[in-house]
Amino acid sequence: MRSGAKVAVVGGAFVLVAGGIGYGAYSMLGDTGDGGGGTQSASQSSKVKTGPPSAEEIAETSKGFFDAWAAGDASAAAVLTNNEAGAEPVLASYGEDAHIGKIKITPGPAVGTKVPYTVKATVAYEGKSKPISYASELTVVRGLTTGKALVDWEPTVVHPQLTEGATLKTGESSTPAIEAVDRNGTVLTKEKYPSLGPILDTLRQKYGENSGGSAGIETWIEPADASQPDVNLLTLSKGKPGKVQTTLDANAQAAAERAVKKFSEASVVAVKPSTGAIRAVANNPVTEFNVALQGKQAPGSTLKIMTAAMLLEKGLVTANGAAECPKDAMYQSRSFHNLKHFALPDGSTFTQSFAKSCNTAFIKLIDDTKDDAALPKIARDVFGIGLNWQTGVVTTDGSVPEEVGGEAAAQYIGQGTVQMNVLNMASITATARTGTFRQPIIVPQSLDNRELATASRSLSPSVTQQLTTMMRATAAWGTGAKAMAGVGGDKGAKTGSAEVGGQSTSNSWFTGFSNDLAAAAVVQSGGHGGDAAGPVVAEVLKAGG
Repeated sequence: MRSGAKVAVVGGAFVLVAGGIGYGAYSMLGDTGDGGGGTQSASQSSKVKTGPPSAEEIAETSKGFFDAWAAGDASAAAVLTNNEAGAEPVLASYGEDAHIGKIKITPGPAVGTKVPYTVKATVAYEGKSKPISYASELTVVRGLTTGKALVDWEPTVVHPQLTEGATLKTGESSTPAIEAVDRNGTVLTKEKYPSLGPILDTLRQKYGENSGGSAGIETWIEPADASQPDVNLLTLSKGKPGKVQTTLDANAQAAAERAVKKFSEASVVAVKPSTGAIRAVANNPVTEFNVALQGKQAPGSTLKIMTAAMLLEKGLVTANGAAECPKDAMYQSRSFHNLKHFALPDGSTFTQSFAKSCNTAFIKLIDDTKDDAALPKIARDVFGIGLNWQTGVVTTDGSVPEEVGGEAAAQYIGQGTVQMNVLNMASITATARTGTFRQPIIVPQSLDNRELATASRSLSPSVTQQLTTMMRATAAWGTGAKAMAGVGGDKGAKTGSAEVGGQSTSNSWFTGFSNDLAAAAVVQSGGHGGDAAGPVVAEVLKAGG
């Protein structure tokens, strides 16, 4: 889709222009202080208005802009914005590059200085045409130098998906559309599985050319960043889609979509431990930035899976050995405590501390490691964190940077400078389940022969067995028991609550496994891991995959 001249959207505009709708006479002075054009006399400058635009000014300015926009008069529409120089070339190119006409703009009642509206138009290209419609809004502001009421020029003024520097185009796509299928051949569409929208766009960009399809005629948004996929808005003729195989599972994906919609901000990923195959990815809300795959957050106590593996490897503790769990613990002048300052009785085992998510049991063992970099080492060498994963789409590999003192201690319980997303935590759980890191993938390696990341070593059978035993305890009677109650099979879990600066409620994290499926979820400001993220993971695990 990246052929033809590019007209950058400066200050934002995906604009609809066409003839046939007249517009009234308006003063066309721009606002030079905001990038607009025009001049101003001395007598005018002495009468510059200040303060928010009045309702009458908002109505007059928005109507003038809409009428000029619909009439195809780019200069008249642009001068009614606070960025005339940026607006005019975009408005002028719309009819030429996007081939959209027969525009009808219907404004709704103004809400303060914002004016919502709907746009209905027709895209016509080489004898093919289709209607296009969407809703957007604009804001009317006071020009800084002229005092005029002007449209505040932003990309979302003309389309909610338009980003800074993007371009709208209509023509023959340079990349054929794809028909992505799950592991069983079920067709995956963004209409049925909304969270897959950005992923399917990326798969088309990467693999469409060699998928066996032929180009169609489309209207699309071409991002300013050429590494990002185009966003298809309308298909005038389909061409022939090529087939792209994925590792996803339609049933698990459907469950993931349902689960995240129960919260305003939630993400989940499911991975098959024996192969690394990604079975489901879901986010709510769905954005071009895929939080589940690209996010960077402290994962809270779910990271204790990794910390426990490190402590078990070093022989500092055993699953059934005693581990002190006081209310509070101090490490190099930094104080740590358990949720609500709980403590476990003397003689409690490390499994009990793990299952009840005792922070202090982990903190009190730091001195014995005699190596502040022990956790970053096992993160990289065993769990594959930071090894440049080649999943088939853009992902972030997680990070456990080397720290000292209190910051190193905070990492033990998934706080401080640790950065993870739910893909990383699902992979960590999968590695704990089998003892061996298998890099997550969303398309088969055979599709492009890319080099997959490999860890330098595996966990010993003894450590793997103890680790999974402790996770089973968490799911059976520990902090994950309520969430995992309805999950069948051989199951285990770990909860987490991650404190985030500026939030009154912690983020809810949860990860678990059932047989050969591992999943992890985060719910922003969801509180305890078992309360919000836990049910999300459980719903996906119950779907299988």
